[in-house]
Amino acid sequence: MAEWEAITPKNKALAWFEERLPVLSVVNNVVGPGTPTPRNLNYWWNFGSLAGLMLVVQLISGIVLAMHYTPDTAVAFDSVERIMRDVNYGWLIRYIHANGASFFFIAVYIHILRGLYYGSYKAPREVLWMLGLVIFLLMMATAFMGYVLPWGQMSFWGATVITNLFSAIPGVGESIVTLLWGGFSVDNPTLKRFFSLHYLLPFVITGVVILHIWAKKVSDSGNPLGIDVKSNADQIPFHPYYTIKDAFGAGVFFLIFAYFVFYAPNAMGHPDNYIPANPLVTPDSIVPEWYFLPFYAILRSIDFAIGIPGTDITFITGKLLGVIAMFSAIIVLFFLPWLDTSKVRSARFRPTYRYFFWFLVIDMVILTWLGGQHPEGNIPLYGKIATAYYFIHFLIVLPVLGKKEKTLPLPESIIQSVTEKAAK
Repeated sequence: MAEWEAITPKNKALAWFEERLPVLSVVNNVVGPGTPTPRNLNYWWNFGSLAGLMLVVQLISGIVLAMHYTPDTAVAFDSVERIMRDVNYGWLIRYIHANGASFFFIAVYIHILRGLYYGSYKAPREVLWMLGLVIFLLMMATAFMGYVLPWGQMSFWGATVITNLFSAIPGVGESIVTLLWGGFSVDNPTLKRFFSLHYLLPFVITGVVILHIWAKKVSDSGNPLGIDVKSNADQIPFHPYYTIKDAFGAGVFFLIFAYFVFYAPNAMGHPDNYIPANPLVTPDSIVPEWYFLPFYAILRSIDFAIGIPGTDITFITGKLLGVIAMFSAIIVLFFLPWLDTSKVRSARFRPTYRYFFWFLVIDMVILTWLGGQHPEGNIPLYGKIATAYYFIHFLIVLPVLGKKEKTLPLPESIIQSVTEKAAK
C-alpha cells in the first residue's frame, strides 16, 4: 500500500489552511508531480488521463449548451438549430460535445481493454476496477439521455424502444416505464426528466472518478509486467517523465478529435436525428449510438423464450431474457477478479490467454457491426454465436484457463526487466 506524505506550503496563509484541511497534501499524494510511478508504463496507460480530460471537455461544453437549450418537445429541436445557427460558436460547442461523447467512450473502451490485457482488475485492485465499471455505467446512462435531447427521429424512437425494455421486468416493469416517461408515452415530461438527469449525472461521474483515482493511489498503480513494486529503483517521479508522455498522447488524441469536429462532425451520428421527432412515422431502422451497439446486438440476439417445449408454459419471455443478457454483459465484468483464476496478471506472461483476449476483441467488433445491421437473414444467427462466445470467454474460458495455462516466468523486478530490455 502506498504511503501518504504531508506537505507544508511556504506561503503562510496556505500553510495555515493546509494544517486545518490538508487538501494540497491529498492532491499531491494522489496526482502530484512527485508521485512515485512504475518506470515501465507504456502509452496504453495514457487513456485513463485522456478519459479524464474528455470528462472535463464534456462538462464545460455541456454547461454552455444548457444555457441555450430548451427542454420542451415543442421547441427542443428548434433550440438545437438555434444553437447551431445563431449562438456565437454554438456549432463548434455542439460538435465538440456530440463528438466528445464518442471520444470519451473510445478512451474508456481502450482503458478497459488495457485493464483486461494487463490484469489490472486482480488483487488488490478489485475496488479500483469496480469503481471504473460504475463510471462506465453512469456514462452509458448519461449518453443515452443526452441522445434524446435533440428530439430528432432517432432521439424519440430510441427513447421509446430502450425505455420499453424495462416493461419486461415482471411485476414492476410497467411502473418503472411510467416513472421514466412521466406519463403513458415518451413526451414532454420524459424530455424534462432526461435533461435534468443528463445535467446531473456528469457531476456524479466526477465524484466517482475522484474515488477511482483515490483507489488507484491506495492500491498502487499497475504496470505492464503485472508485478508489484519492490524497491525505489522500480519507480520514477510522475513529473517530468509521465507528464511529457501524457501531454504527447493528449496532443495526438486531440488532433484526431479536432479532425472529426471540424471535418467530419456527423460521421458518428445518425442522419435521422436531423429530422424532427414524429411519433406517427417509424424510422426504417432504430439503432442507438455506436458505443451501445455491442450490447444492443446482445439484446437483439436473444429472440427465444425459456419454457416447457410443446406447451404454452413460459418461464422467461424472449424480451426479458434479452434484457437480462444485455445487463449481464456488463455485470459479469464486476466478477472478473474472481472469474480469472490465474495468479499471473499480465498477458505478457500468459501466451494462451493472449489468443483468447484478441478473440474477445474481435468478438466485440463483430457485435458492434451486428448491432448496426437489420436483424434479417443470417444476422440473428451471427448475433447468437457472438453473444455466446462473449459469455463463454468470461464464465468458462477464464476460470479454466487460469488453472490449466502454462505461464512464462516472471521477472524478479521492474528495474531488472527494464535494464535487460535496454541492454538488448
